[in-house]
Amino acid sequence: MGLTTRPTAALAPTVVWLGTGVDYADALALQRRTAAARAEGRAPDTLLLLEHAAVYTAGRRSPSEHVLGPLSAPLVETDRGGQVTYHGPGQLVGYPIVGLRDLGLGPKAYVCALEAALEEALAGLGVESHTEDGLTGVWTARGKVAAIGVRITRGVAMHGFALNVSTDLAAYAPIVPCGIADRPVTSVTEILGRPVEAAEVKDLVVRSLGRALGLRWAGGSPPA
Repeated sequence: MGLTTRPTAALAPTVVWLGTGVDYADALALQRRTAAARAEGRAPDTLLLLEHAAVYTAGRRSPSEHVLGPLSAPLVETDRGGQVTYHGPGQLVGYPIVGLRDLGLGPKAYVCALEAALEEALAGLGVESHTEDGLTGVWTARGKVAAIGVRITRGVAMHGFALNVSTDLAAYAPIVPCGIADRPVTSVTEILGRPVEAAEVKDLVVRSLGRALGLRWAGGSPPA
C-alpha cells in the first residue's frame, strides 16, 4: 500500500504480514519509513508481523560482556531499548508502529499493553503466563517466553515484541538474553510439548493487541 496524504484519522489501522526469513536491516528500514510517515499523518497505525532470519540484536545500553562466546548469526546494534537478544525462525516478531498520543498512552502504559496482549494470546493457546515486577516481557513457570523493546520518537512507537513459538532455544546459549543471567528462556512449543508454528499464533496476537490498544486492524501491504 503506497503512502497517501490523507489525515491519519481517515486511515484504517493496518496489519501487514512480511513473511519469514526477513532481514533485520530491511525490517528496520521499513519501520523507520513507516514511523516517519505515521508521525507526519501520511500512514495509519501499522502492525508489522514477521519471522526474522537468524540474527542477534543489541539495544542501546547492551554491555559487550553479555555476548559470552561465538555467535551463530550476525550481531546488529539497534536503537531500541533493552539489551542483547536473538531473533530467528519460529519466533513471531511484531513491530507496532502506533501513535501513542492518539491512543492516550505513555511509554510505561504502552509496554504494559503489549505485555497484556501477549498474555491474552498465550492464554488462547492454553499457556499460563504473567509479568514480573521490575522485568519487561512475558514470563511462564518455565521461563521467559516473550521479549519487549521499544523506541518512541515524535510520539510514535516502533520496535515491539518477540514471542518464542518454536524458536531454537540453543541460540540463546552464547548470550545473556535481555541482560538477565539467572532466568531461562522458553517457547510455546516447549511449554505445550507439541510443535506449534508462528502461523498458529499470529491471529491470536493480532486480535489481542487490537483489543489492548483499542484498534481494529485491516489487512494491507507495507508502505512504500
